[in-house]
Amino acid sequence: MPKKPEDWLEIASPPQKARGIFKLFLGYAPGVGKTYSMLSEALRRRSRGEDVVIGVVETHGRQGIEELASQIESVPRKKIEYKGTVFEEMDVDAILGRKPEVVLVDELAHTNIPGSKHRKRYEDIQDLLAAKIDVVSTLNIQHIESIAPVVRSITGITVRETVPDWVPLTAAETVMVDLTPEALHNRMKRGDVYSTEKVERSLKNFFRRGNLIALRELALRQVAEQVDRSLETYMEDEDIRKNWGVRERMAICISGNPAGQYLVARGARMARRMDAELYVVHVDRELGPKEASTSALAANLRFAESLGAKVVRLKGPSVADSVAEFVRTKHITQVIFGRAPIHDWRKYLYLSAVHRFLRESPPVDVHIVTQESED
Repeated sequence: MPKKPEDWLEIASPPQKARGIFKLFLGYAPGVGKTYSMLSEALRRRSRGEDVVIGVVETHGRQGIEELASQIESVPRKKIEYKGTVFEEMDVDAILGRKPEVVLVDELAHTNIPGSKHRKRYEDIQDLLAAKIDVVSTLNIQHIESIAPVVRSITGITVRETVPDWVPLTAAETVMVDLTPEALHNRMKRGDVYSTEKVERSLKNFFRRGNLIALRELALRQVAEQVDRSLETYMEDEDIRKNWGVRERMAICISGNPAGQYLVARGARMARRMDAELYVVHVDRELGPKEASTSALAANLRFAESLGAKVVRLKGPSVADSVAEFVRTKHITQVIFGRAPIHDWRKYLYLSAVHRFLRESPPVDVHIVTQESED
């Protein structure tokens, strides 16, 4: 049966997205330029013909932000009276009624005034994304729930508004808005961030250089982890088995030999020098003899955890096959095996296992570290 014109139109049309796309501009402190970057992107998108509106943008009196925001349509905020004072919050229902392609939502961790549709702003954007509206938002690293306690220990300041860790992880794209602490200090001294009377006090407290360096590293690590996950997902989806070695990952294979702690300590030092992610792996063999000393093995694993390693216990028919599969799935770049100075028949079993591992594993650097004999 010949196709009707509308059938051909349906085939030619791009598939409808099930949900809006969430993009996040992440920074390590106020004033690094998150909101400015978000508005700049909005203007670029609008120049390409996209329908962009402002849901909420906090200018904090900063002239550059006010100038950019004035060039973009803004959906009027909703007025809510609370304890005799009128507040303004983002009007989610008005945005849904307006049906733009893209909406800008500043300060993702914001807590809404009681009486709002949702308690938190990150909950508001879920409604917008569900309506297939793209959301572009901003967030500082200290407002991520699991990071807030670390920030308190560094700065002495309690962060009261946070978002759960899963929220930034749902962003399809995360952009790190970076600025050196020195450049941020210069911006503050020029009055680009806070009013003059607040600058000196801020520089002596939250904005101390040491605080900013630490916060910047936390933000960089957050983005690096998200990029790392994206790469792993891509490699799995494309069935890429070759290890690209973008980041060093080290695996130390240990047994119940008490000398294993030396092996772990040696590997941990190597991992620190190359800034590698560290795993300590033990294989419980399905066939063959069990560990002679479970207490020594438990002590080795506890020691590994104390040095910051991720402990992994595998089960498999052989150590070589299990470790080779682990290396493949986790994209390990460096493997450390221990070698006791033995000279009897066990030497040949050891060499056979290493050769089998090399045959079964993807390309990986292998280190053989001599341990004291367990005899």
